[in-house]
Amino acid sequence: MGATTIILVLVFVLLLVMNVPIAVSIAMAAFVAIFAEGIDPSVMMATKMANGVNSFALLAIPFFILSGHLMGRGGMARRLIEFASSLVGMFPGGLAYVNTLTCMLFGSISGSAAAAVSSVGGFMIPEMNRKGYNREFNVAVTTTAATTGLLIPPSNVMIVYSVAAGSVSIAAMFMAGVLPGILMGLCIMVVCGFFAFRNKYACEERVSFFVGLVSFKRAILSLLLIIIVIGGILKGVFTPTEAAAIAVLYSFILSVIVYRQVTLKQMPEILRQTGITTAIVMLLIGASSGMSWIMTMANIPQSVSAALLNLSDNPIVILLTINLLLLFVGTFMDMTPAVLIFTPIFLPVVTSLGIHQVHFGIMMIANLCIGLCTPPVGTCLFIGCGVGKTTIAKVTKTMLPFFAAMIIALMAITYLPRLSLWLPVKTGQLKTEEVERSIEKWHNNLSGDQVGSK
Repeated sequence: MGATTIILVLVFVLLLVMNVPIAVSIAMAAFVAIFAEGIDPSVMMATKMANGVNSFALLAIPFFILSGHLMGRGGMARRLIEFASSLVGMFPGGLAYVNTLTCMLFGSISGSAAAAVSSVGGFMIPEMNRKGYNREFNVAVTTTAATTGLLIPPSNVMIVYSVAAGSVSIAAMFMAGVLPGILMGLCIMVVCGFFAFRNKYACEERVSFFVGLVSFKRAILSLLLIIIVIGGILKGVFTPTEAAAIAVLYSFILSVIVYRQVTLKQMPEILRQTGITTAIVMLLIGASSGMSWIMTMANIPQSVSAALLNLSDNPIVILLTINLLLLFVGTFMDMTPAVLIFTPIFLPVVTSLGIHQVHFGIMMIANLCIGLCTPPVGTCLFIGCGVGKTTIAKVTKTMLPFFAAMIIALMAITYLPRLSLWLPVKTGQLKTEEVERSIEKWHNNLSGDQVGSK
């Protein structure tokens, strides 16, 4: 390990321990490491940060953030809850299933797990409390289910990964996340079923077909956003960035004109919140670009790659090690900086094993979703405990079965590449030959025909 690497790691960890904001920690660590290399850090950091955010694809992020804010305040959550209740409310513990399904739908529409926890949880957690469900269970369901929306498109973190990985199709990432996101939600529902059986939670009243149809009609305009965005991208009508702008226009019309839940007087505050969130994300991307450059100069990705490939001849063990490292990182680092920092480190390793870039992106996002629910930096966990008026210490024990379910889903996503790659191939976002070559290389590595540099 070179002196530059030691300096970079020590400064970064020291700043994090001192509770310095993550973006500043990244930028300062890179600044000091560049200075240690004998390069003018002021010029180099400014150049790398400017180049890092100078990407057309990144324009989609502020649009999707604004769309998410409009959706969050636009009355969509209540309509989706009614629709989900008509589908799964009649089962024992029905409100838990309704909560999970609504979080999946709302998270995918808004593209924000935090918005899903606050919007859906703001109604569902008090309602489940009133119906006799355990308070900590209610918070645990909402917190974990909200993260599925980051896998089901559209998702800002997928855009960040595409930029960090380079030359990875955003449309392919969007399609790749659909089945893994559904799988994650189903695993959470299985845990809900276990709690419902053990605690004898009641069923909700079965609704008639007519009532179900009415709830679907109330929710269809909100659900159409996913169809418009994904359908438009797949058909080549517009790019992901243009789709994000369309999402803003559609959300504005729905929230302000159709549902009338957002007034024009509220728009300055919504735009202000969008600007703050966008600035934070862009600062993280710019700072991480500087760190990625100095890591490359210090040969950190190559060193980590060699260390992992020398660790074991078994690709299953290597992927398990990467997952464990990411799970650890996710406990104290938010998703965006984790994706930006660790994508260039781990991507060379997994591609040498035959893992497709799109598959690895979904695996990484699914892994880091778990980190949003874990202390000490679990954003969704903090919001869920605030909404549910309980403490992290009380919720953590109830969360353990949900963590187990999410890890089982993560293992399936990791070791079954077709789960992520089948839909992008079927929709034409990835070439069949490219995917088959990647999977064949993975199978060869598993059988011991090719392993890293061995």
